[in-house]
Amino acid sequence: MEIKLIPVLSDNYIFVLSDPQQKVAAVVDPAVAKPVIDYLAEIDAQLIAIFNTHHHSDHVGGNKQLVKYFPDLCVYGGAEDRGRIPHQQVFLKEGDTVHFAERIGQVFFVPGHTRAHIAYYFPSATPEPGELFCGDTLFAGGCGRLFEGTPAQMVNSLDKLRQLPDNTHVWCAHEYTLNNLKFALIVDRENVDLQARYREVQQIRSRGLASVPSLLGIEKQTNPFLRWDTPALQATAKLNEPARVFGRLRGMKDRF
Repeated sequence: MEIKLIPVLSDNYIFVLSDPQQKVAAVVDPAVAKPVIDYLAEIDAQLIAIFNTHHHSDHVGGNKQLVKYFPDLCVYGGAEDRGRIPHQQVFLKEGDTVHFAERIGQVFFVPGHTRAHIAYYFPSATPEPGELFCGDTLFAGGCGRLFEGTPAQMVNSLDKLRQLPDNTHVWCAHEYTLNNLKFALIVDRENVDLQARYREVQQIRSRGLASVPSLLGIEKQTNPFLRWDTPALQATAKLNEPARVFGRLRGMKDRF
């Protein structure tokens, strides 16, 4: 399975998964259709699936045009998003699986950013990294705002993702990394791994390159929203109960 990252809008990423042998493709969270159509023409592949993580327009905005252009494709999304994702045909729940390019993707129910958010994880059968498509739940250096969920839900959702192997690629849907790390340095200022990562991402972005994908192991070391149970973050929040620590940090980030 090959993965192409396509930047769109001001800071979104669309991910096109392709199987060069079968000349088929799937797309994760198509904000807009034209760049996907153009890329599929370039690689001579037929789109057979849309994997949506949640219903926000900058994740499903291309669905209608893609279904019109590729009428035989199948649109996947969370069961709780019924009626909110254009042309959705498959309604996924925790523990369900999806199949593409001889890979089996596991579905995680990860409410918090929205009440219906899901993530797709394609483990690897080799030492190569697995692939996590997490929408707006987990970002490189951060996490999504809580539009429809609670801090307790988001902690539970992020903890599910935190259990995945360290060498998992984190394909998050926005280029927010540098700003996220600026905030992280305020709340976790003694973290030397975070300091090094910030310098590295500064260099990456100065060259116009994407900071996505990240690696989950790096997120566990440097992302404050996966570190609610560390003494440094508990000290910053002046709290120690996980959901309350997370909620305090998320509120600080909302005002950052």
